[in-house]
Amino acid sequence: MRVFMGTDIEGVAGVVSFQDQSFADGKYHDQAKRLATREINAAVDGLIDAGVDDILVMDGHGPGGINFEELHESARLIQGRPTAPRSVRDPVIAEYEVCVMIGQHAMAGIATSNQNHTQNSRAIDYYKLNGRLIGEIAQFGLYQGSMGLPLIFLSGEDDACREAEDLVDGITTVSVKQGLGRTSAISVSAVEARHRIREGTKRAIERHQSAPILPMVWEAPYVLEKRFFFTQDADAAADQADAERLDSQTVRFTGNDIREIIYR
Repeated sequence: MRVFMGTDIEGVAGVVSFQDQSFADGKYHDQAKRLATREINAAVDGLIDAGVDDILVMDGHGPGGINFEELHESARLIQGRPTAPRSVRDPVIAEYEVCVMIGQHAMAGIATSNQNHTQNSRAIDYYKLNGRLIGEIAQFGLYQGSMGLPLIFLSGEDDACREAEDLVDGITTVSVKQGLGRTSAISVSAVEARHRIREGTKRAIERHQSAPILPMVWEAPYVLEKRFFFTQDADAAADQADAERLDSQTVRFTGNDIREIIYR
C-alpha cells in the first residue's frame, strides 16, 4: 500500500503557542519541529508495521514544520514554498491509495481548540463551503478525495479528532492533547504521543483493509465564502477576477472543481 501523509505542527503534543513555537521566529520553533518530526516518524513506523511500503510526507506547516535530518529513513518528503503547480504535484499524489494527517488542529473559532485557525492564523476569520464552516481537515480531505484518496487517520488535539470524525465515517483518530483554549492545552508526554500514533496508524490501515473508507467527496457546484479579519485583505482577494465581494471583510468564490476552489 502507498500512503500520502499531510502534516502540521499546531496539533503536536507539547506545541501550544503560536508566538513561541509555531511561528518561524518563535524561540522554541526548532524544538517544535523536532517534536513534530518524531510524531511523523512514529506514524511512519505504524504504517510500516501494517505492511505499507511507500510513504510520501508533505510538510503542511507554512514556514516549515519538519526537521529533515531527523525524518524517518523510510519516508520521502515534499517541502518548499511556494508549492509546485497543481499540474505537477497532483499526478504524483494521485498515485497513492490513502491519506493520513499528523499534528492537526481544529478550525478557526472552536473555543477550546489550542491554536485554532484556518489557513492564515493572522488574517482569516473563517472559511465556509456550501454554507458549512470548514477548516484545514476538510480542505485536505476534499482535495485528496477528489483524486480518490480516502482520509483514514488523523492525530492531533481532541477538537481536531472530533472535527475529523464528523467529516469522515470510520476514520481512526488519536488525540495527543486536550485544548483548554487557543493558548493553552494539556498534552500527553512526547513518548506516549508517539506510542499512540504508531498504534493508531497501524490500526487505521487494518481497519481500512477490512472495511474500506470512501474518499471524501461533496457534490458540486461549490460556493466558498472566505471572511478576513481586516478589510485590506478582503480588498486584495476581491481584486481577483472571479471573486464576489459580499461585505467589507468577506469574499465569495464559486466553481465546479473542488481543487480549484478549496484553498482560495
